Amino acid sequence: MLSHETKNLTPLQIQAYLNHAVAPRPICLASTVDAGGNVNLSPFSFFNLFSVNPPVCVFSPSRRVRDNTTKHTLENLQQVPECVINIVNYDMVQQVSLSSVEYPAGINEFIKAGLTELPSTLVKPPRVAESPIQLECVVKEIISLGDTPGAGNLVIAEIKVIHISEDILDEDGAIDQFKTDQVGRLGGDWYCRVTADNLFKVAKPVRTIGIGVDSIPHAIRNSKVLTGNNLGQLGNVEELPADEAIEAYTKSDELKEIFDATIGDSQTRELQLHLKAKQLLDEGRVEEAWMVLLAE
Repeated sequence: MLSHETKNLTPLQIQAYLNHAVAPRPICLASTVDAGGNVNLSPFSFFNLFSVNPPVCVFSPSRRVRDNTTKHTLENLQQVPECVINIVNYDMVQQVSLSSVEYPAGINEFIKAGLTELPSTLVKPPRVAESPIQLECVVKEIISLGDTPGAGNLVIAEIKVIHISEDILDEDGAIDQFKTDQVGRLGGDWYCRVTADNLFKVAKPVRTIGIGVDSIPHAIRNSKVLTGNNLGQLGNVEELPADEAIEAYTKSDELKEIFDATIGDSQTRELQLHLKAKQLLDEGRVEEAWMVLLAE
């Protein structure tokens, strides 16, 4: 494994490594105004949600690595501590990239990027009409992390108003993850897109206490078929299936076929059962996978 102490790397090297490593990152397209009312629009991928009560986002207009200058967004926020965080989807990603161009102060990136200003209801900066979700924020604090090239400035922004396009809502009025079509920032010129093909669910172990991987029988835990993800699924159950359920499941046609085909060959039987269990786990059928693995 390649290892570096960051003190031995240049800021540019650190940026290249970390931007690829800490990814994908959500994109904050921040609109701000200066004391004279001039509008600025700029994207930041050093951004995330940090609290819901109060609702707080944090993003960082870092000092430029190239020449240690600060960004207009930061200067605007120091004058007018308000912003709109506009969430980025695939339909606008090229325009968002264009808005990152270092235009001179006073140039409106809405116009340069061809995006539409929409008046905010509570803060001075406008919203981006094309954005599916717009968060009107009041800046609570700006924390400087240094005065050297690449140093961040943490903008702690409290969300006061949430605007959501009805186009991305489901029938219950909740955001439908399949409709958001969001994009994330990677390293270099790379982005990623959240589409139905790459969405998946992971059951949250918040309401129950999973048995843990350490409680999985040795032969299963050391399977040559099951992956670490599979073991995580198995260890997330609160309890193992009852013996009666396992016995009934062993009478299914699929398991009977495996048992009949592997009479007298325990190694092949274990392999086939583990392959079947992996198939079920990949389909999210964890309880059935357990019954397969515990079948005798």
